This record gives sequence, C-alpha cells and structure tokens, in this order.
Amino acid sequence: MSSVSSSRSDLVDLSPEDFVQSAEPLHLIDVRSRFEYNQFHAPDAINLSLPRILLGQVPILRNWALPQWLAQLPKETPIALICLTAHRSPVAAQTLSQMGFSQVFNITGGMMAWKKAGLPTQAGRP
Repeated sequence: MSSVSSSRSDLVDLSPEDFVQSAEPLHLIDVRSRFEYNQFHAPDAINLSLPRILLGQVPILRNWALPQWLAQLPKETPIALICLTAHRSPVAAQTLSQMGFSQVFNITGGMMAWKKAGLPTQAGRP
C-alpha cells in the first residue's frame, strides 16, 4: 500500500485507489451530511457526520452524539474517513485520533476523487 504520511504522525493519507487496493480491511466512515451521503457514497461506507463526531468529544454528549457501534469499536481498528473533497475528513480523522483510535486514515480528494478514479458508488441508504 503506497501511502503518504500527513504532517500528523498518527494519521495517514490514502488515495481512493490505495484504499480499494488495501490488503488490510478498513472501516470506511463517510463524514458528510445524511443528505450528501444519500446522493452517492462508496459501497460499504457508514455515514457518521463530522458534527456528530465533534459533539462526541464532549463527554456529556458522547452517548447521544456517537452511535453504539463506534463506542464498541476497538481503538486499534483501522478506520478510513472520507468526505466530498477532503476538507472535513482530516478534521474527523484528527478528532478520532484524539479519542484514542490508533489507525486512522484520510481518503485524499474525497468522494470527488473517488468518482474521478471511476470507483463504484451507490445512492440511498446502504
């Protein structure tokens, strides 16, 4: 997997092609709004918006903002984050890293680069 390290040592940038070709299974989280996600998203991507991730940093709001599956996910689980153009996903990646996740990846170029690469997408809820 050819990846380029970001300026933060604990976060790694991956191109959409590198993500698809990764030998290691990565949980893909789409941090766009539910509306954007329903328009088109990567197959198997789970929608969890950036505002919910940010609210999850606040201890009193954590159980309300974050889904149970994320709370139960082992902190060493590899997670990849994607948005539309890679402006929101680095923020989400940094936040999840600060929350203790040790393998956090950012998909460079977001869904626009994903589509440009000709990778499959789907519409609606998974």
